[in-house]
Formats: sequence, structure tokens, C-alpha cells
Amino acid sequence: MDLTIYDLYQKMLRHMGPTNWWPADSKQQIIIEAILIQNTTEKNATRASQLIKAETDYDFRRIQELSSEQLELLVRPAGFMKNKSKAIRTVSKWYLEHQEDSHAAVKQYGQNLRQTLLKLHGVGPETADVLLTYIFDQPQFIADKYARTLFSHLGLSGLSDYQSLSRQLTRLPAPFTYQDAQEFHGLIDEFGKDYFHPPKNFENSFLAGDKLIL
Repeated sequence: MDLTIYDLYQKMLRHMGPTNWWPADSKQQIIIEAILIQNTTEKNATRASQLIKAETDYDFRRIQELSSEQLELLVRPAGFMKNKSKAIRTVSKWYLEHQEDSHAAVKQYGQNLRQTLLKLHGVGPETADVLLTYIFDQPQFIADKYARTLFSHLGLSGLSDYQSLSRQLTRLPAPFTYQDAQEFHGLIDEFGKDYFHPPKNFENSFLAGDKLIL
């Protein structure tokens, strides 16, 4: 069956139910975890996140007060501790400078917000899109590995890296809301965990035989 991107979202939601992603108690926690999850497993990122919570309760002012060595030790379970701790310090400082007001930042930067985020240390395209979706409430698409694998199975070709899909689909079209964008990312990642280990499991999924039309 041919599916539009919104058809795909609706079909996944019907079959899987809501995932309520990103599971977190605050935007500050999401910012930290969006950095920690880079190039590591969910288990490792969660461990580092729990250490940061225990030490700072995700309070960005308390994070700024930590020494580099203290923050690196907390980040260590997620790997790349020097780079990620610097990214957490940089992004949290930027967010504090904007009074931790995501709506005001959207109003200030408008269409330039993504480029502004990309200038911050440790924020690449995927992390920027996660922040746009979950912090700044934009109907952004996150073209992560699970999304590229899924879309490849649904007939799209040439999805070799993040930019190869992101160039085709950056913002989700109407009638997607930012809440839909958040849920869609969660559905794709949960689907990937169920059906892409190994990838041939896709043939046993409810999307087998469908084709995506962008």
C-alpha cells in the first residue's frame, strides 16, 4: 500500500499505541539526554543521566558550578566524556542566557533557530532536530538511523547518512503538529527496536509490503 508520511504515522500509532516520547520530567533533562545519547546506547546514556540528576537535579545553574572534572565524571558512562560534558555546559549556559524560555527563543530566532543551535559545541544536525522537536515544540523530523532504515524498507533509496534523509524531509508537513512529531519519533525508534534486530524481521511487521511516498 502507498502511504504518505502522515498515513505512515497514523498507521504506526494505530498498531503500536502512543509511546509518550521523550520520557522526561523537564526540558532540561531532555537537553542533557539528547547530548548524552550521541554515539552510545540508551542504557549508557541513562546511567549518565541518572548520575547528573543525583548530583544536580538537572538544575542548569548547578551544572555551571561543577568543575570540568566533576562534570566529566558524571558523563563518563555515556562515553566521550570531555566532548559531551563541554556540550552540556555550553548548551545549558546558552539556555540559561535565554532565561530557560523555549518559546522566547523561538520568537527571537525564528527560522534561524536551527542554525543557531548548530553553532553550539556538540550540537550536530540530529541533536539540533531533537531539540527543535522536544524543547522548542517544532514539527521537525529526526532522520536518525532507525528512520533511515525504516524508510529504506519502505522504498526510498540513497539514505546513507543523516543529511541524505534530512535534505528530503526536514519539517513535517501539515497536518502534523509538534506533538505528532514527538510521537512519530518515538514510534519509529520503538518500531526499530522491535523489527530491525536483525533487519529481516521487518518482513514480519505490520508495515511489510507498504511503500512510502514523500
